[in-house]
Amino acid sequence: MRLGIIGLPNSGKTTIFNALTGGNYETSAASTGQFEVNTATVNVPDERIDKLKAMYNPKKTTYTNITYADIGGLDKGIGEGALAGQFRNELAQVDGFLHVIRNFENNMVPHPYNEINPANDLEAIDGEFLLMDLMSVETRLDRLENELRAKGKKADASIATEKPLFERLKAQLEDEVPLRNMDLTEDELKTIRGFGFLTLKPVLVVVNMGDEAVDPATLITLEYEKASLVGIQGGLEAEIAQLDEEDAEMFMEEYEITELSRSKVIRLSYELMGIESYFTVGPDEVRAWSFPAGATAPQAAGVIHSDLEKGFIRAEVFTYDDLMELGNENEIKNAGKHRLEGKEYIVQDGDILNIRHSS
Repeated sequence: MRLGIIGLPNSGKTTIFNALTGGNYETSAASTGQFEVNTATVNVPDERIDKLKAMYNPKKTTYTNITYADIGGLDKGIGEGALAGQFRNELAQVDGFLHVIRNFENNMVPHPYNEINPANDLEAIDGEFLLMDLMSVETRLDRLENELRAKGKKADASIATEKPLFERLKAQLEDEVPLRNMDLTEDELKTIRGFGFLTLKPVLVVVNMGDEAVDPATLITLEYEKASLVGIQGGLEAEIAQLDEEDAEMFMEEYEITELSRSKVIRLSYELMGIESYFTVGPDEVRAWSFPAGATAPQAAGVIHSDLEKGFIRAEVFTYDDLMELGNENEIKNAGKHRLEGKEYIVQDGDILNIRHSS
C-alpha cells in the first residue's frame, strides 16, 4: 500500500513524513515549485506479531509494511494545468492520501495565504482535485463521443456502458462532490480504475498542530465519505522519531504522549483503506500478510503467491485470539477450534492460516 502525503506549502508535510518514517529529510520554508517526492517503506506496528514471535521463537519475523510518499508542490492553480505530468502521475498512482493541514503559528515559516485556517486549506486542495478530475472526465467523454461520430454502429460496444458512467461522474463533479461519495459497482470501479481519479481515493486528513494539541474536529468537518480526521503534533513527534527507544520513552512520558503519530496514522490508514492482516506461523518464520477486507481464502492465499491462489485446496484456520487464550495449537485442536475452510471462506482479521494447495 502506497499513500501520498500532500498539502499546501509550509503545512509540515515533510515533518509528518519524518515523524512517520524516522527520516531526517530537510523541511522547506518555501515551495520551490520543483518536482520532489521522498519515499520510505516502514513496518506496520502490530503487537500480535510481537506476541507470536515470543511464542514461536522463529528464525525470521516479518511485519506488513506501508510506503509513504512525500509529494511536494501542491497549491492553488494546479487544476488549471499548472501541475506537471510527472506530478499528476505520482498523485494518480498512490492508493490514498494523507492530507496535511496546518494549524500552527511560526513567523519563520509563513503560511502561503497569510492565515491559519484549516478548513480553508482543506477546501483549497479539494477544489483543485475536483477540477482536475472533471477535466479528465470531460476529456474522456469527448473521445467517446468522437469515436461514436466517426464509427457509428462499428464503435466499440463498451462505449454503450462507459459513456453513461462518465456522464454520471461529470454530474457528480460539477456538483462539487468527490467521486468517493458515489455508489459505484465493482464493474464500474474496474472501468475507471486506470484513470487515477484523485477524488475517488480515500483520504486521511492530518491536522498538523504546534505545541498545543486541540481536537481536530473543532477545526474541520469532513463532508465526504472514505475519509478520516486525526490531529498530530508533527514537530514534537518528528523529534521523538530521531531518538533511541529509551530516550523516546522518557520524552513521551514527560509530554504525556501515550501513542505516537506513527502508530496512530498507520492504524487509521489501514482502517480507511479496508486493509486487514492474517498470519502464518512456525519455527522458520512468523509473518503478517495484508489483504483487502472481504477476501476469500484463495484470494488471501494469492497475497503470498499467485500459485497458491490457483492451486488452492483448503486452508487450515485458527484465530490469534484463540491461540492467546488457549496457549498452543494442540489445545486449540483439543477445543475443536482448529478447522478446515474451503474456497468460499471469507478470511478474517487475525486469522492464522496454513494453505493447502496443489503444486
